[in-house]
Amino acid sequence: MVSCFRWQTPEVAKTHSVETPYGSVTFTVYGTPKPKRPAILTYHDVGLNYKSCFQPLFQFGDMQEIIQNFVRVHVDAPGMEEGAPVFPLGYQYPSLDQLADMIPCILQYLNFSTIIGVGVGAGAYILSRYALTHPDTVEGLVLINIDPNAKGWMDWAAHKLTGLTSSIPEMILGHLFSQEELSGNSELIQKYRNIITHAPNLENIELYWNSYNNRRDLNLERGGAVTLKCPVMLVVGDQAPHEDAVVECNSKLDPTQTSFLKMADSGGQPQLTQPGKLTEAFKYFLQGMGYMASSCMTRLSRSRTASLTSAASIDGNRSRSRTLSQSSESGTLPSGPPGHTMEVSC
Repeated sequence: MVSCFRWQTPEVAKTHSVETPYGSVTFTVYGTPKPKRPAILTYHDVGLNYKSCFQPLFQFGDMQEIIQNFVRVHVDAPGMEEGAPVFPLGYQYPSLDQLADMIPCILQYLNFSTIIGVGVGAGAYILSRYALTHPDTVEGLVLINIDPNAKGWMDWAAHKLTGLTSSIPEMILGHLFSQEELSGNSELIQKYRNIITHAPNLENIELYWNSYNNRRDLNLERGGAVTLKCPVMLVVGDQAPHEDAVVECNSKLDPTQTSFLKMADSGGQPQLTQPGKLTEAFKYFLQGMGYMASSCMTRLSRSRTASLTSAASIDGNRSRSRTLSQSSESGTLPSGPPGHTMEVSC
């Protein structure tokens, strides 16, 4: 029987703020830089901050092995940090492109050269935009619930109609969670509904929400000039609000560099509802990048079903798929390079 050592030493957090051409940005650093290893940099979704978006994931027991091997930087979008004052009336909030352009100022301040980005929703878009403009500084991306497309006319019409009958908090909750989750009104949904509805910086959250809805198309194209050049792990919950968008994003990326993880029973926020499964997938992703080769794998290997669909390019413009199914008795999943789809159900 294999046992994994779990670190119990409490982490020391250091919060910093730096001025950028688009205003001040606050971020919190955990750990110390490791030689020849990138920093893990996270960016949260609308309606959340780094704690409410990522704390359940990074405080999960099996995640401790990862965070002992990497320094991590949690970025709060402007005005989303705890205790942030409300922006004055008429304040011009940065666009998502401008939020991405703040990241070099953070890395320069910390003297960090490369990162592995972990983003959710709007944060996933921001990190993708940053990776497109600064590819040499991004070693890998974990993108949860990414929508790389600008809103179309039909999306705008639906958004405007929804705004006539729903409050900003309800619209954001509909962005974060599935309708099934919202109807079920679980303890998790009640918690996050309360966080967003009673947020003292709700006006700031609305500004971030507006920037997200005004995002530009990333114009990703498989085999084209605009593409993510680093290893990417796309993550979405089965029946999540952004499932179709993530599937479309997967179709636009290099299949030899991209892993697509669709998580069953995880809802709209898999980092909150299934931190164990996501931690294990993150470990495999890091292994594929050449890090943590001796990492202990446990959870995905105990899954009832895990199917991997590997896609390889043929003649530069054709691809084929290979499906491999493994039961819980067959040992751990392979930790090979990116270029496959995992659908995990436990």
